[in-house]
Amino acid sequence: MRERTELEESLGSLKHLESELQDAITLIELAEAEHDEVSEKEGLDQLKALKADAERRQVEALLSGEADANDTYIEVHAGAGGTESCDWANMLFRMYARWAERHKFKVEIIEATAGDEAGLKSGTMLVKGHNAHGWAKTESGVHRLVRISPFDSNARRHTSFASVWVYPVIDDRIEIDVKESDCRIDTYRSSGAGGQHVNKTDSAVRITHIPSGIVVACQSERSQHKNRATAWNMLRARLYEQELEKREAAANAAEAAKTDIGWGHQIRSYVLQPYQLVKDLRTGMTSGSPADVLDGDLDSFMQASLAQKLSGAGQAVVEDVD
Repeated sequence: MRERTELEESLGSLKHLESELQDAITLIELAEAEHDEVSEKEGLDQLKALKADAERRQVEALLSGEADANDTYIEVHAGAGGTESCDWANMLFRMYARWAERHKFKVEIIEATAGDEAGLKSGTMLVKGHNAHGWAKTESGVHRLVRISPFDSNARRHTSFASVWVYPVIDDRIEIDVKESDCRIDTYRSSGAGGQHVNKTDSAVRITHIPSGIVVACQSERSQHKNRATAWNMLRARLYEQELEKREAAANAAEAAKTDIGWGHQIRSYVLQPYQLVKDLRTGMTSGSPADVLDGDLDSFMQASLAQKLSGAGQAVVEDVD
């Protein structure tokens, strides 16, 4: 039924594009005949929007990976730098939530560990929607921020780093066998504003997979059993993503995602001062409006990374911005 729904949506979007294209052409032809410049401009703007939509769907049609159609986890971790990095991790967390909302995906906060003074030390969200993982998977890596620090009384420019991990939700078609003897399970009290129950019992669950060193945690539910089930699902998803990365590394030696959260490993730089620029160091894609990007306008960066990855082209050698 899910596959049928996806096919119906794909065919429906194609018919919608064809219909919109014919309407735009008709509008332009009538406007030219009547010398109506306003209507002609409206028709041309409609064609530009259709072109952008068609390019997006062209890339989306190539998302044929084993887990591309699945829901996805997006995990953000602050790098070295204390409050600055925690605040940057929080900004990234919000950016991906806004991106998901723009695409009408559902977002669930699985885990969020607050920083000592502000922001987040780490956070995990679950994004539910068709092709959520296929679109978001190229975001894994280190993200760098340059700005005048709001936490510095001397108003100096600071550089902060945070890492992003993206891995798919494993559905029933993919079997991952995890031995419980290989895992250490810890329970602790949830962080947050509190209430009658949430912070009074050890409802949060952390699972450490000893052979791989992978650690997952969940504190979104009041029930320890529900948090435990979610954490097991996250662990299976992380192990599956690790296996996919091993396969990809064997094919093209791309292990850029697993690096130190610091200088020289970033995939994208966001400069807010002294000028405004976001630059992807893999594709060379840039944006002069960091505010829009941090508000979830990530499609152009994701499309460029996907197109590069799907075409089999090597990563571009792009210099970072100061």
